[in-house]
Amino acid sequence: MRVLVINGNPKPASLCQGLALSYALGARAAGHTLRVREVGQLDYEPDLRHGYDAPAPLEPDLLQMQHDLQWAEHLLLVAPVWWGTLPARMQGLLERVLLPGFAFRYHAGRAQPEPLLAGRSAELMITLDTPAWYYRYWQGAPVERQLRRAVLELVGIKVGRCRYLGPVRSADDARRARWLDEAKTLGATLI
Repeated sequence: MRVLVINGNPKPASLCQGLALSYALGARAAGHTLRVREVGQLDYEPDLRHGYDAPAPLEPDLLQMQHDLQWAEHLLLVAPVWWGTLPARMQGLLERVLLPGFAFRYHAGRAQPEPLLAGRSAELMITLDTPAWYYRYWQGAPVERQLRRAVLELVGIKVGRCRYLGPVRSADDARRARWLDEAKTLGATLI
């Protein structure tokens, strides 16, 4: 299977980066073909200044990301929760790459756009500084709901499992090592 792994944490040497790379190791060992992209290493303007009213030319890294999305059969998106949502750079990547005509198409008289990235699957790995139960049940898991319903499934990508890891801030080295091992196992048994 062709797998695209996206690290949505713009910080270098983050736990998200380690999780993405561990997942990739497991997936490669299982015989899958991988591409790994790190949002912090991509060169692009994350702000969609005029919404979708005025097209903004895509930088080479965004054109490559579109190519990677078309190539991929499965995606893993690893991202931290910052202030209850995605980091701005990751949000900007979604806004700039998942454009009308590429990821979806509007039709007159239809409330929902036509998804153009159907036939792909995805899974999510979300890191938190709060306990996972608190984020899911008290705060309502806004990142998962956004990515699952309002972004990926809207463009046709079926989202399977979502794994929460937290609280990261208080996790010791042994716990972080277990999370990295879990990510490798998930990559080896991807859905």
